Amino acid sequence: MSKKKILVTETVLRDAHQSLIATRMTMDEMLPILPKLDQIGFHSLECWGGATFDSCLRFLNEDPWDRLRTLRKNCPNTKLQMLFRGQNMLGYRHYADDVLEYFVQKSVANGIDIIRIFDALNDINNLKTAVKAAKKEGAHAQIAISYTTGPVFTTDYYVDYAKRIADAGADSICIKDMAALLTPYETEKLVKALKKAVKLPIQLHTHYTSGLASMCLLKGIEAGADVIDTAMSPLALGTSHAPTESMVAALQGTDYDTGLDLVALTEVRDYFMTLREKYLKSGLLDPKMLAVDANALIYQVPGGMLSNLLSQLKQMGKEDKLEEVLKEVPRVRKDAGYPPLVTPTSQIVGTQAVLNVIFEERYKNVNGQFKDLVQGKYGKTPMPIDSKFRKKIIGDAKPVNCRPADLLEPELEKLKAEAAEWAEQEEDVLSYAQFDQVAVKFFEKRRNAKAGIDSEHFDAKNKVHPV
Repeated sequence: MSKKKILVTETVLRDAHQSLIATRMTMDEMLPILPKLDQIGFHSLECWGGATFDSCLRFLNEDPWDRLRTLRKNCPNTKLQMLFRGQNMLGYRHYADDVLEYFVQKSVANGIDIIRIFDALNDINNLKTAVKAAKKEGAHAQIAISYTTGPVFTTDYYVDYAKRIADAGADSICIKDMAALLTPYETEKLVKALKKAVKLPIQLHTHYTSGLASMCLLKGIEAGADVIDTAMSPLALGTSHAPTESMVAALQGTDYDTGLDLVALTEVRDYFMTLREKYLKSGLLDPKMLAVDANALIYQVPGGMLSNLLSQLKQMGKEDKLEEVLKEVPRVRKDAGYPPLVTPTSQIVGTQAVLNVIFEERYKNVNGQFKDLVQGKYGKTPMPIDSKFRKKIIGDAKPVNCRPADLLEPELEKLKAEAAEWAEQEEDVLSYAQFDQVAVKFFEKRRNAKAGIDSEHFDAKNKVHPV
């Protein structure tokens, strides 16, 4: 066997804390360890995008663009990676192409090297504009396959999608198993099939929720995967990822040696262990999120969604309803055409499941975003939605059968005009575009702080990321 160095993407600055503590790690907490992280030799640091943008503005009183610039300044030797929801960017609706292109331009200009682009429905038409924009700016455009299970999700389905991804001009493919549904031998089978079908590097991303992540990564590596996603051990396991140090140790001295130094990683681990203890003490890290739960294979609920559902129910004093909600999720998903459960469909399906349980009658109260999903405003669902069910949910509204963004007029100039009152940097319009009133509140606090006016005390600990 020829030697093949396995590359490692470290997720501790984004997905690890998104999955375990609802994306509450602050820039001040990251800053001291960045120089050491930068020296490890990771393929990339996944550090931006996903829910970080929302969390910065809504809960942490941070400018996400400042965060990116700080990360870039302190990690000059390592590629910075972000997660990007295709036509949704980092928000919860589809945006016009001109806004998307501007966002990609500014992301790369401020320090992003690799953009992992995915669509919650695996609708390739929702990804093409983002890929073109990333490549135009000189970034690495990776398309992620939202991995899930269900009647339509066969190996042939994923091979077909991988070929479309290659045709769309992507530089690499990520198998994004956000709900920890992969099993070791299924991983081996899928990676082999994709490597045979396309000539692109394959990256493997899975969560530890069901307890299988390390085994899946190992079988994926043996089958030909080129890059793996891991998390530093203090913020690994549970709904997060396989531990970085453990995977490095497992591959050491083999044909797949990562070349990373375990002693150097131990220094990084010590720093994050202190943070872990702080989060446990504050209640931000719920020990339940660290437990293995093979029920993930039944409920198909991603780690971040699980922690947010629990937080949402706690706020309503309905924590005892979690089991009922988890059982309702697959039923809602089936009704909605089997969307993979990843942002934003995880939030949409999860919220509808909560409503169905809380109101004790299915679809008595229907979330507006769920109506949009059923109508086709997010794109084509993997399986057709029953026409009677669609009519029940959307009434006489017409189903959308084209790329949803084709229905949108250019909106960047309009957004710039709306945000002009608060904008202090060009990027502010993009914060406003995605989170309007949340961004405005942040802009007001920023302005008040500069004017020396005391803003309300900001307590991130007791607030919850929206599901």
